[in-house]
Amino acid sequence: MNAAGSRGGAVDSRVGVARGRRDGAHSRVDVARSRAELAAARDGMAGRVAVVLTMGALHEGHAALLAAARAGAEHAIATIFVNPLQFGPREDFDRYPRTLEEDLEICRAAGVDLVFVPARDEVYPDGEPAVRVSPGPLGEQLEGASRPGFFHGVLTVVLKLLHLTRPHLAYFGEKDYQQLVLVRRMARDLDLPVEICGVPTVREPDGLARSSRNRYLSPAEREAALALPRALAAGAAAAAGAGAEGALAAAHRVLAGTAEAKLDYLVLATPDLAPAGAAFQGPGRLLGAAWVGATRLIDNVPVVVGTGPGASG
Repeated sequence: MNAAGSRGGAVDSRVGVARGRRDGAHSRVDVARSRAELAAARDGMAGRVAVVLTMGALHEGHAALLAAARAGAEHAIATIFVNPLQFGPREDFDRYPRTLEEDLEICRAAGVDLVFVPARDEVYPDGEPAVRVSPGPLGEQLEGASRPGFFHGVLTVVLKLLHLTRPHLAYFGEKDYQQLVLVRRMARDLDLPVEICGVPTVREPDGLARSSRNRYLSPAEREAALALPRALAAGAAAAAGAGAEGALAAAHRVLAGTAEAKLDYLVLATPDLAPAGAAFQGPGRLLGAAWVGATRLIDNVPVVVGTGPGASG
């Protein structure tokens, strides 16, 4: 049950160490499955420690996070845990991809020192927690409006894993931008002794944001999914000269041309995700979500909004 490894490697079940060959600084990555194993390994780490919290099914986007963590600290920890609290009753918890062997290989190649792979009862030993983190009003908007309770589950597991791994730095991708903003706010409001670091979105060559859910898309759906990043790019390009309303209009025009992409939301906000009205100027964030077939995709881009047509300088 506890045996898991990676291509070309074996597992020492006594200490949970997965060993295998890799090019670079590390020839192995330690795998902790229990809180006790994690604590023992963490106690042996001197210097700054960085963590990347994942649900597995790792791809190049996660690899960029792991590389940033490795570069930013003396030790890097990754966690792999598909968190049931953040899935709704009709969402894809059961079919969410589990690819542990490949994930460990990616962690080893990135130079990760330790991977925490807990079972559900290690993270929630008393079952679903009676006390959860409230994300506040922002957590009920955008993703929170489309997925009620989502950020309560996300912030609860993030807080628990930060306590267990005790990092100095924690790296999150900007692809999940609302999550990044909320985790930063939680760390600030609850005085967590960790620096939350954002890493830019990693994209496929054609512009689609890397996501574990991309593998659900058929070839035709994969093509339709490009409407979302293309719409955001069009909005960002229009923002400087057309203002906030022009940026949104440009993005909507692109999405309107792809019937297979069903828009959930498209918003322009400040970097902290406060509402940006028609008169907004300066740095902002353009965020969108769309359904393509049975797969829901999210994406966002930074924008700089100008005065728009007809405004006086």
